[in-house]
Amino acid sequence: MIPGMRLLNSFFVVVLPLSSLMAREPVEVIPADSEIAGSGPVRRYDWFRNLWKNKRTAWAKEVEAKQGALVFLGDSITQGWGDDLKGAFGKTKVANRGISGDTTRGMLYRMPEDVLALKPTGVVLLMGTNDLEEGATPEVIAGNLKLILKGLKASNKEMPIILCNVFPSHESKRRSAEQIKKINALYAEAVKGDKQVTLIDTWSMFANEDGNARKAEFPDLLHPNALGYEMWANTLRPVLETLDLVEVPVDDFKPEEGYELLFNGSDLTGWGYRNKKTFAKTEDFDGKVASSEGRYLAKDGRLIVTTPPEGRSFTQLWTHQEFDMDFTLKLEFRANANADSGVFIRRPQLQCRDYLVAGPYKDLKSYKPGDWNEIVVVVKGRTAHCTCNGEVLEKEFKLPASGPVGLEGDRGQMEYRRIRIKK
Repeated sequence: MIPGMRLLNSFFVVVLPLSSLMAREPVEVIPADSEIAGSGPVRRYDWFRNLWKNKRTAWAKEVEAKQGALVFLGDSITQGWGDDLKGAFGKTKVANRGISGDTTRGMLYRMPEDVLALKPTGVVLLMGTNDLEEGATPEVIAGNLKLILKGLKASNKEMPIILCNVFPSHESKRRSAEQIKKINALYAEAVKGDKQVTLIDTWSMFANEDGNARKAEFPDLLHPNALGYEMWANTLRPVLETLDLVEVPVDDFKPEEGYELLFNGSDLTGWGYRNKKTFAKTEDFDGKVASSEGRYLAKDGRLIVTTPPEGRSFTQLWTHQEFDMDFTLKLEFRANANADSGVFIRRPQLQCRDYLVAGPYKDLKSYKPGDWNEIVVVVKGRTAHCTCNGEVLEKEFKLPASGPVGLEGDRGQMEYRRIRIKK
């Protein structure tokens, strides 16, 4: 990803046994294509050879010290975050294994020493943009990703893998919006239904209306600035917390006088599933920390709507209680990038999403992406007044005379906490 003369590469597929992805002695030189699995470009510019040698030689000396680290595998975007990721994840042991200019095939080759040898607790992947600059097709890039995932899963069937969508860039960088969207679609297809891999939509959060990077976060239309890295960290953190990969702050919240908690912070007592047609109760989760299929999870004071492996999956969790009186409902939510959820009030749904990306309230001034936001719903009779951080979402939200409170799961991870009601 450093500017320089391009080197033409002949693309061909090399099929090597899985054993070739197991740990080897570190190498200081980039081997011949015939020794590298996968297909597509492998960079060999002088500057890249030197960087490859220096980075990998230094990392070989850190293997023992980095055992059990959370590993970030990528290119210059990852490298540019710094060795400790600027402290974005507190005391968590991290290992930054980004090499500026690297391609998916290069990452596939160096994965045994740079990643697997560390016996990581989890791996965060961001890759593919440099392949485009070298002329690789989205299909070639996705094929290499599949081999990387295969190697990671073979090393540890329980290790969480977090896959980030390729960030937007620009045609002037030989990285068109159309090509990047195609890569991301192929990535989603590759991991659909895979419970070991969590896909995060790090494209939508950065893309402008044309699908290109915004200069506010990508001054050179390729690499994020401090704001861009902060946004990336904010959308990774909730998922990493849910997967027990980073520390979770203690929430010692106590409800205001007159309010009762609808969610106790420890389990799903008071909540369950209902038949979508008859609305009869079908499952009771009292005393349980998770719903039957694991979509809803009570953890660390949060009611988490987890990311569905299918990409999108519509589920609805309801309170046992029904409310026919006037009341004030308060809760806080934190939306993953482009997440889509909802809060049901006596059955009608108030959209609860990563608003500035997913809508429908894209003009909010006080909404905090990747952070906690408060929704307040004041119900009088059959009308609700709904706000987010004090800004009006719905002035007169029409309601039936009675019904429960509910939470929808759709796309991405959504967290709720401090759910309380005053009757």
